[in-house]
Amino acid sequence: MAHSYLNSAIKQFEYYKSLGDKTFHQLTNDQFFWIADAHENSIAIVVKHMVGNMLSRWTNFLTEDGEKDWRNRDQEFENSFTTKKEVIDYWEQGWQCLFDAIIPLTTNDLEKVIYIRNHGHTVTEAINRQLCHYSYHTGQIVFLGKMLTNEKWQSLSIPKGNSKQYNQEKFSKDKMRKHFTEDL
Repeated sequence: MAHSYLNSAIKQFEYYKSLGDKTFHQLTNDQFFWIADAHENSIAIVVKHMVGNMLSRWTNFLTEDGEKDWRNRDQEFENSFTTKKEVIDYWEQGWQCLFDAIIPLTTNDLEKVIYIRNHGHTVTEAINRQLCHYSYHTGQIVFLGKMLTNEKWQSLSIPKGNSKQYNQEKFSKDKMRKHFTEDL
């Protein structure tokens, strides 16, 4: 089960990264920086926060606290980017840090205790915590992207009105065991 869990967690992280990637592809430079008002976050800011978290949580995560003293979380909510490319490059850096940390894990690592702000977590709990955190923020990115592109939005899942056709295609095939992301 532990091996299955690790593979599933990696695939889920890959899936949420792909949702961000597919959203970014649809956006203009200006749309990365759009905010509704001064109290809201742009897509660029959400990315900056996610990556700040990723770099802090996953750098030496088995041996160091996940809240690094070099992290300045408050600055993550101040824009420092000027281009879409800068945002995407930073996004890639964060995900690379995450995957470099979790892909080499073994089932023996899952019950090890690591710390985030001195609060002990098993590696499994830490993975779950971050998976939920990143899916939450990826949802914000997708929502903003969909809102900003309006009728030009290209659906990242089953487009409205296509559920019946999608299900017919799925049920026309033999049952098999595989991760849902393998069909995307």
